[in-house]
Amino acid sequence: MNTKERLQALSAFLTTHRAKLKPSDAGLLGGSRRRTPGLRREEVAAIAGVSTTWYTWLEQGREIKMSVQVLDRIAIALQLNEDERQYLFMLALEQPAPTTIVDQAPTVSPSLSRILVELHDCPTIISDRRCNIVGWNQAAAAVFLDFALIPLEERNLIWLLFTRKELKALAVNWRDFAMGFLAMFRSYYGQYLGDNWYSEFIERISGVNQDFRTFWNQSDVSSAPEVFIEFRHAKVGKLLFDLTTLQVQGRADLRCSVYTASPGSDTDSKVKLLMSKI
Repeated sequence: MNTKERLQALSAFLTTHRAKLKPSDAGLLGGSRRRTPGLRREEVAAIAGVSTTWYTWLEQGREIKMSVQVLDRIAIALQLNEDERQYLFMLALEQPAPTTIVDQAPTVSPSLSRILVELHDCPTIISDRRCNIVGWNQAAAAVFLDFALIPLEERNLIWLLFTRKELKALAVNWRDFAMGFLAMFRSYYGQYLGDNWYSEFIERISGVNQDFRTFWNQSDVSSAPEVFIEFRHAKVGKLLFDLTTLQVQGRADLRCSVYTASPGSDTDSKVKLLMSKI
């Protein structure tokens, strides 16, 4: 879209979202003399800490200077969700908004939990932006580990890959397996540079496993690695999987890693056998 269309879309977007907010939503008294629904421009400006004139120009779609910090305050004033905040930045600055750092454990939604159940025969793991494991299905527990028995502070994909001998023994091409997830981890690391957790985690795991530092220094990056995996399971022998990682849409930055049996293999039947023994 050209500049005029973009600014018109920005104007419509801001006006619409301002109209959606009730004064009580912003902790304001409604009063009885409001002729139109929603907040007034001066109220949004006051909440965002900008002048009414500047905000009026912004909402009118004028070409004015704006900073990331001010746009973030506008997003907060209009109570935008993360998708709406990204849309605002693309319209206003033609660039994505900086990723917000929310230091809280994400939850697996009921619909995502249902997906885990439906992927009954496909080992599936849900991880957050730190590669902490926040959800898994029975097939994943059967093929890998019973994650419920792993202490919460160790229930991390990267930590387990580099510290649990049984996982290293499981993967025939363990190096490719580990590098795929480490590339995804580095993608998060670059995205959340303001989060000190990453540097602390890297320092801690480097002291436990020298292979981690060697692999980390190769600097591979991938937001969604696709890897062919061959496992040698102690109970059922050879398992062949295609690994696909998918980003889960929504405010929480979650990844769904799905292991599907490679075509022509007997992996499906072996996974079912493992699950029957749980």
